[in-house]
Amino acid sequence: MLASKLLELQFLRICFGGCTKLDRGPHVAPGIRNTNVDESELLSVPDGWVEPAFTRDDNPRGLLEESSFATLFPKYREAYLKECWPLVERALGEGHIKASLDLIEGSMTVCTTRKTFDPYAIVRARDLIKLLARSVPFEQAVRILQDDVACDIIKVGTLVRNRERFVKRRQRLIGPKGSTLKALELLTNCYVMVQGNTVSALGPYNGLKEVRKVVMDTMKNIHPIYNIKMLMIKRELSKDPELRTQSWERFLPTFRHKNLNKRKEPKKKSVKKEYTPFPPAQPESQIDKELATGEFFLREHVKKRKKMEMIKVKQAEALTKKKEERNKAFIPPKEKPFQSKTPKAPTESKLDIQAIKDKVKKAKTKKLGAPPVNQTPPTSSTNKKKKSKNKG
Repeated sequence: MLASKLLELQFLRICFGGCTKLDRGPHVAPGIRNTNVDESELLSVPDGWVEPAFTRDDNPRGLLEESSFATLFPKYREAYLKECWPLVERALGEGHIKASLDLIEGSMTVCTTRKTFDPYAIVRARDLIKLLARSVPFEQAVRILQDDVACDIIKVGTLVRNRERFVKRRQRLIGPKGSTLKALELLTNCYVMVQGNTVSALGPYNGLKEVRKVVMDTMKNIHPIYNIKMLMIKRELSKDPELRTQSWERFLPTFRHKNLNKRKEPKKKSVKKEYTPFPPAQPESQIDKELATGEFFLREHVKKRKKMEMIKVKQAEALTKKKEERNKAFIPPKEKPFQSKTPKAPTESKLDIQAIKDKVKKAKTKKLGAPPVNQTPPTSSTNKKKKSKNKG
């Protein structure tokens, strides 16, 4: 789109303006090559080079015919256009372009006049009214009248079928509080406006190319942060004069999709047969089969009898299968054989009887209220004392 606009600009200026400032220099006849000029110098553009402005001296006779363009605008832009239309007429009047606003039809029209000398001015005026119709403010849209500024209106409404998915991806391009869009504007030196089903961009040609790539990738479910990161790396690499002529692939990161589901394999895989120049064999017809078995030469009543016999055999097989399925419910399940539990054989172990007796003696001494093992019989004096206490 941008290349076509450049070709259109050059063609119009050559046709209407004669020898313009685009083709100034030593004239070389077709078929003769100028060997004195270095080709590398012709391909490279010097830094800070600006195309000189197109003046009336380049095209003193003006244009041959009148050209006009018109575009419609939505209802919600009517109040804004009504306010800023005097500014639009003043800006286009410098290039001798006539502009008219029709509020009844909802359209804007621009056309050339007899005083118009720049043939590309009408194309810039057409882009101006297109940007105004797509909600671009006048302060930004009027920049299209400059030579080094171009515009690109990207239609994204038909790129995604699902409407909810389209809204999410459009919001992803804008980012939280417009941060992603602002970063894109700073890296490309372009003004980007997301409105409805279109994205309007305004700026230099190289920046517009990058903006279109980011917008199209975002609609293809590629996050814009990846492209923004690559633009930041390219911006730093372009500052180094040694790296300008080298390939930047080794510096640019490669992003891979990690969360993509694997493609489900089909249940029935079709295997391609080997190619043969000969056609497949013709299938046998019913008459051929009857000829091979000898049924073709039988009489009609014999054929019918055989068919009836085959039908009866099939019916008998079907009946036996149904009976087997019905009798399955009456077949008892197989029981497991009964296994009696055999008592475990006692383990023979040598018992230390003396050790058990010692343990029992110790346990008796430890119990409360148990008499000691070596207890002496009570004396008479102690018995008398206990009796006296009981009497008292």
